[in-house]
Amino acid sequence: MVNYRIAKIPGDGIGPEIIIEGVKVLEKASELNNFEIDWIKYDNGAEKYLKTGELITEDTLKEIKTTCKSIYLGALGDPRCRPGILEKGILLKTRFYFDQYVNLRPIKLLEGVWCPLKDKTPKDIDFTVVRENTEDFYVGIGNRAKKGSSKQELEVVRSIYHAKFSLDIETDDDEIAYQIGVMSKKGARRVIKYGFELAKKENVGTAYFVDKANVLSDIYGFWRENIEDISKSYPNIKPEYMFVDAITMWFVKNPEWFKVVTTPNMFGDIITDLGAMIQGGLGLAPGGNINPGGISMFEPIHGSAPKYKGMNVANPLATIWAGAMMLDEIGQQKAAEQIINAIQEILKEGKVKTKDLGGTNSTSEVGDAVVKKIEDMQ
Repeated sequence: MVNYRIAKIPGDGIGPEIIIEGVKVLEKASELNNFEIDWIKYDNGAEKYLKTGELITEDTLKEIKTTCKSIYLGALGDPRCRPGILEKGILLKTRFYFDQYVNLRPIKLLEGVWCPLKDKTPKDIDFTVVRENTEDFYVGIGNRAKKGSSKQELEVVRSIYHAKFSLDIETDDDEIAYQIGVMSKKGARRVIKYGFELAKKENVGTAYFVDKANVLSDIYGFWRENIEDISKSYPNIKPEYMFVDAITMWFVKNPEWFKVVTTPNMFGDIITDLGAMIQGGLGLAPGGNINPGGISMFEPIHGSAPKYKGMNVANPLATIWAGAMMLDEIGQQKAAEQIINAIQEILKEGKVKTKDLGGTNSTSEVGDAVVKKIEDMQ
């Protein structure tokens, strides 16, 4: 019997509650498909940080790398911690450490789920966003310069801005902050290729690529150059360019146009939240942080919702769906398909729903319903 060691990070807020339901469903799927999962729990999150000052260490990441097949994450975020501390110190650090360069987001409206777009049905909203996950404006290169800054700090800012306007930091009102986006040829090409390969696998003739090359022409002009070059290897797939502001409009008006959308990091972060809303809400939005040749991490894309912590009311379906994505990535496609089919059937029947979907059922009741549906369909 195949055995998979999976790192489990419940995290903060509702994270532990939804991870419990995800684990429950994955264990049932493993039982029915003759494989086992050994869960290795890590307590990294707000509580540990507030008690010890530790976010996630190199030793912990090395341990996961040498012992685990994948990572299953609940949610991160706590109002007691300054915004960005947990996200950067745990989530982004883990993504970068394992070089999870693809953020994969299925945008799929399931039957029985209300859609805020008038007259749109499941056949209209069924696409995937491939988001670059380790570069762009999320690399953390930036700083502030103000009165009293060192000569070296001021020279860095002047080297960036002097050609654009005069920069004299003489008073407190002259303080300036800057953030630098970085895109490497290797980083751009591998995610672009992933997008083309997904379009090829799904047999679609047009692959959409997002940027803002009309304004940020250096970084996103470079992005387009690499798309053009790689597209020569995919003669049956037409690359279609869309500015990020335009694609948000077309997601709303004509979502049926899209099957595969590939995007740089920051824009992908924005448009996938819009995608979550048109597919029925954050409670139905799973995500995968993918390294095709290494360790990937799977999570719901919603936050930790601390005000609902311990209330057993959060929707666990995004977490369960993310678990199905994890099974698919590690080679258990049949089990993954069973879970997704069970989610679809439950939503179609409409008998078991959490509050966000207009129902009254608890987090654990939804998890139990998915388990039972998997058994019934088996």
